[in-house]
Amino acid sequence: MIVDDHPLFLQGLRKVLREAEDIVVIGAAQDGEQALLMAQELTPDVVLLDINLPSMNGMQVARLLKADLPSVAIIMLTAYHDENQVLHAVRAGASAYYPKDVTVDTLLEAIRQVNEGLYVIEENILSKPELAEWITERFEEIGAFWEGVEDMFMPLSGREMEILQLITRGMSNKEVALQLSISHQTVKNHMTSILRKLAVNDRTQAAVYALRKGWIRLQDTDGELGAPE
Repeated sequence: MIVDDHPLFLQGLRKVLREAEDIVVIGAAQDGEQALLMAQELTPDVVLLDINLPSMNGMQVARLLKADLPSVAIIMLTAYHDENQVLHAVRAGASAYYPKDVTVDTLLEAIRQVNEGLYVIEENILSKPELAEWITERFEEIGAFWEGVEDMFMPLSGREMEILQLITRGMSNKEVALQLSISHQTVKNHMTSILRKLAVNDRTQAAVYALRKGWIRLQDTDGELGAPE
């Protein structure tokens, strides 16, 4: 199944995959909510998932997909490629991660590999124990420079992502609490967790981080960054 909100890219990818005799495209969705409903109905073996989606980003979708369909293999496709993002994607449930300029042959082979229960990280084909070792090594490499490195690469929870999206729209903590029908203190606690996980100092940096990574789209925001708490 393919999930991407750019019709031209989605159609091109669908056409390419249809030419592979051993791969069948059973569905295509253009936003996260539609993808979750479609996946529940079609139970795909592999999902090609864009990170930058309207309403719900690919990290959120991946986490919810894996909760509903633990056996599904997810390949993240994105224009925002860096090692930190790879770790976020893996922790969210992805089996592979590629920039959108990936070659057709590479993507087809990755689909076959993840369908066999393997992981494709930085062009390396890994088993689950090998993936755990790779993650540990990355933590150790960065651990000398960051405190709480485990939290740094832990995906944000669904509630944390909701709050991050609202503060990116310019809402204060009190406004977020009212919007989500939760207490002001609960919002503050979530914000503390968000800042720790993203290794940033304040809400404005958190919002900019999310925008740069494609977790939140500019067109989804309608306010100013850095509203007071």
